[in-house]
This record gives sequence, structure tokens and C-alpha cells, in this order.
Amino acid sequence: MKTKSVLEFADVKAIAAAAEAEALKNNWAVSIAIVDDGGHLLSFQRLDGAAPISAHIAPGKAHTAAMGRRESKVYEDMINGGRVSFLSAPNLEGMLEGGVPILKDGQCLGAVGVSGVKSNEDAQIAKAGIAAIGL
Repeated sequence: MKTKSVLEFADVKAIAAAAEAEALKNNWAVSIAIVDDGGHLLSFQRLDGAAPISAHIAPGKAHTAAMGRRESKVYEDMINGGRVSFLSAPNLEGMLEGGVPILKDGQCLGAVGVSGVKSNEDAQIAKAGIAAIGL
């Protein structure tokens, strides 16, 4: 039997705080979602001024990154590259850049999804959050 690391609540709080700090530092109004390795929501925050739709998109990006064990941008790139049939993939809701998996020792612990600014900036915020726990 293998053992696997899991996100603890303290990790989730650290990720959320660091992601929020990155967004506020840049004056970006976003929604930030953190999910476990099964895509289940652990934390959500919609910063002041974030568009209401971002509250739906951020969890979708996080879910997609966790379930696929890769950044949601991979799916966006596949679709933009002409593989439009991938749009029919089940249970992948946020196939836009901004969902980043939390990986440790080759295992996915969860993911962070951000929505509200340019996609690369969403990913920047997610990665800043993950960096707060040393990953």
C-alpha cells in the first residue's frame, strides 16, 4: 500500500492567503477556489469587485486541474489547436488557463483555480498560492 500526502486545513488557509495577497498586490479583482484531489471545494473567496461569473469559473478551473492532474491551460491549448472534440469530455468544466494542480512527489493533492483577470494572471495568482506551501 502506498502513502500519499494530503492537504490539511492549514495548507488550504496558507494557499488562500498567499493567492489573495498576490491578487491584491496587483489590484486584481478575482475569485479563488481551492479543491482537493477529487475536485471537491475546500475554500472559495470572491474578492471585492470580482465579476459574478468568476465565482462559477474559478471552481471549474480548479476542478479540471485536479481531475486532470495538469494545468487547465493544457486543455485550452488542445481545443485551440483544433481538437474541439475535447469539449465533450465529461466532468471538465473549466478548460481555460487559470487552474493549477498542487503536486507533490508526483501525486496531485488538489488544485487552485482563479478567474477574473487575464488567464495568465489568473495562473500567476494560483501559482503564488501554491508556492506558499513550498510546492
